[in-house]
Amino acid sequence: MSNSSKIALAVAALALGLMYVFPLWSITLEAPQYPEGIGMYIQINNVTGHKANDLDNINGLNHYIGMKTIEPDTIAELKIMPWIIGFLMALGLAAAALGKRWMLYAWAGIFLVTAIAGLIDFYLWEYDYGHNLDPTAAIKVPGMNYQPPLIGSKKLLNFVAHSWPALGGWAAFASLATGLTLSFLEWKRARMNQVVADTRHLVAAVTAFFVLTLAACTPAPRPIVHGEDHCAYCKMTIAHEQYGAELVTTKGKVYLFDSIECLAAHQLEERVAADDVHSLWVVDFQDPPNLITVSDAFFLHSRDLRSPMGANLTAFGPGITQQAVTHSFFGEILDWNDVLGLVDTTMLGDGPMHPTGHRP
Repeated sequence: MSNSSKIALAVAALALGLMYVFPLWSITLEAPQYPEGIGMYIQINNVTGHKANDLDNINGLNHYIGMKTIEPDTIAELKIMPWIIGFLMALGLAAAALGKRWMLYAWAGIFLVTAIAGLIDFYLWEYDYGHNLDPTAAIKVPGMNYQPPLIGSKKLLNFVAHSWPALGGWAAFASLATGLTLSFLEWKRARMNQVVADTRHLVAAVTAFFVLTLAACTPAPRPIVHGEDHCAYCKMTIAHEQYGAELVTTKGKVYLFDSIECLAAHQLEERVAADDVHSLWVVDFQDPPNLITVSDAFFLHSRDLRSPMGANLTAFGPGITQQAVTHSFFGEILDWNDVLGLVDTTMLGDGPMHPTGHRP
């Protein structure tokens, strides 16, 4: 193997260590009675709730529909998985140290078979979990099964189940993809003897994959669908293209708002815990529907521009100066802390009542 292949293989093998630190998979349940959702993480040797009581709540809900109790100590795969991953790490590092192509091919092949077997086992576990129900359960729906999706989202009665890899799982997929890419490039190099060209392909493939993996794991806002999406605070339909806002959590969940004031009120009431907030976004009035972070925006409080919920707050991005805005509209320039103070006083305090009639 080339030196670059050995380094990339060693990094891929060491990346499997993230599976011991971070969860492999995340299953989330959303329902009207759980607006923040409840969920569980599947870790390399355990199953835990997203929050302290989530696993108990899931088992409690499952009891009513006859599903088995999730007991991590009874799941045999959780006992052997740490050993399997440790073996793959050791074999990958040995292949990188010795530089033998056949060891690279063996590592990638064993890893691929193990990954496929793991996904099949996970699917069968979900199948048994969702189909083999207690016939004496309190709630029985003829013909209904409660198997969560392997990957993606699925409607289960009044719940929506989401099943996606967590950071440890993404690390495993990235490591496997790197091993398969290296195997292909080393085979091509051996056949064609084009060392320089294949090295460039290797670096490009590995770099591109890790960049895409990192981008996929980074929480980000999403486009607002005007006329269809609803405000998470006041429940109104988001209709004005030049107004709107989003809160993105550290887990990638996106809350949509029809106005700056609804986003501010939502944050002030801590409907999402501060530690769970990844970023806050507002629509740039001059460049809709482009979203900018509140730290990159400045805000105008002006009766000349009526925002959807009546607080007269408008956001502007770096494409226009504050002087240009105040020349066009009469009003006061605010930063985000000023906006929070204004909303706290006028919507949540003793000031004028919120247009929806809200006051704590």
